[in-house]
Amino acid sequence: MKVVTFGELMLRLAPENYLRFVQSEKYEATFGGAEANVAVSLANYGVDVAFVTKLPEHEIGQAAVNSLRKYGVNTSLITRGGDRVGIYYCEKGASQRPSKVIYDRAYSAIASAKSEDFDWDKIFDGVKWFHFTGITPALSDEVAAITVEACKKAKAKGITISCDLNFRKKLWSKEKAGKVMGEVCKYVDYCIANEEDAKDVFGIEADNTDINTGKLNREGYISVAEKLTDRFGFKGVAITLRESLSANDNNWSAMLYTGKNAYFSKKYAMHIVDRVGGGDSFGAGLIYSLTNGYEPQKTIEFAVAASCLKHSIEGDYNLVSAKEVETLANGNASGRVQR
Repeated sequence: MKVVTFGELMLRLAPENYLRFVQSEKYEATFGGAEANVAVSLANYGVDVAFVTKLPEHEIGQAAVNSLRKYGVNTSLITRGGDRVGIYYCEKGASQRPSKVIYDRAYSAIASAKSEDFDWDKIFDGVKWFHFTGITPALSDEVAAITVEACKKAKAKGITISCDLNFRKKLWSKEKAGKVMGEVCKYVDYCIANEEDAKDVFGIEADNTDINTGKLNREGYISVAEKLTDRFGFKGVAITLRESLSANDNNWSAMLYTGKNAYFSKKYAMHIVDRVGGGDSFGAGLIYSLTNGYEPQKTIEFAVAASCLKHSIEGDYNLVSAKEVETLANGNASGRVQR
């Protein structure tokens, strides 16, 4: 089952431990980006997965490519060119102080990409699943058009398409996101969202929910999923449910709506090491489960367990095996030493 993901791979610069930007005299350099994170997760599960983007030919661009190769992601379809790798700075929050992200990604190679940089007939040869997020079309009008082009080509080839709405207010407005994603989602089979995305992008909100107090109304999200499905005809809608008690401690669960029934996962009380990439690891778990024919309850349990484990790992990439995810999903959540 071959999967292709499409998006931006960035250089991540982060102060050590819980230092603030203004305190830090050195930054740890790693790589990450929503769709690349999904690709790494899937590769770690043994899936044949390729990541598509555009990166410069210089050494930093090559280091970004190498960060994917080491985990088994196919990088042969990456277009090389452009002048810079996008950067994001990540300050880790603690207790009641939230994490903070600052972008320096304008004019990156992928944001400046043109339609002719990607041969979708070649890219989609033998592919069964295509995944991207709302971050990708937010990079530029041209990349938005490229995303629509890719979706049309994938749909024509009978490829299953998934999209994580992933609204980023630092990249575009709610109004523009709604317009562009409204066009993109016409081609999407499986939609992934969190508590805020459906509201921010499409104005669809769960009743009796306040994300700032951690109060979530599970049943309200069934209505959200129904409205999304009615509008776009999705085969499935997956919504992650984060109850944020503090920057360090969250309750984590999710729902999968299949057009007829809603399936809720068990809830995990997480003590967070690094929450960046949490949603991406959920998306990867969902794709892995669906491509392996798991029934809905097992699908949502695997995806949530995968994401729960990611919150315990430094960096963007979820470096766990399918067996480790299955162990947690099956109820072994003690965290005892494995000897």
